[in-house]
Amino acid sequence: MDKIFWIVMVVIAGAFLPMQGSMNSKLAKAGENPVYASMISFTIGVLALVAYILLTSQNVSWKGLKDAPSYSWLGGVLGAFYVTVIVFAFPKIGPGLTFGLVVAGQLITSMVMEHFQIMDTPHQPISLGRIVGVLLIIIGVVAVKKF
Repeated sequence: MDKIFWIVMVVIAGAFLPMQGSMNSKLAKAGENPVYASMISFTIGVLALVAYILLTSQNVSWKGLKDAPSYSWLGGVLGAFYVTVIVFAFPKIGPGLTFGLVVAGQLITSMVMEHFQIMDTPHQPISLGRIVGVLLIIIGVVAVKKF
């Protein structure tokens, strides 16, 4: 049951991405600055997380955070890059192509990370089936754009 719950949550999170892209694009247009729109999005996100933490009495291991690999602190930079690129791309190429390419990039990177066990990911060797799957995603992205 726990696995099904998280599968549903991931689908919902994925469904929210185009909505977030649209909201952030509207904010960028209204404020006439995509980078500020990204910053505002992150600021609102931080405030929402602080409220959640306070309402649910979350705990943290400060020692664990101190001992985390230095690269793990860069996740926020990658998140800021992602949101900002989406804010710029969304109005230019549309949600279908934007998020089709996002999914293609995620799958390619995931496949490489799992094959080489980058950042302690579980080993999953690159196979013909996985390559075909990614190619089908790319073909789908092209079809979304062309037809």
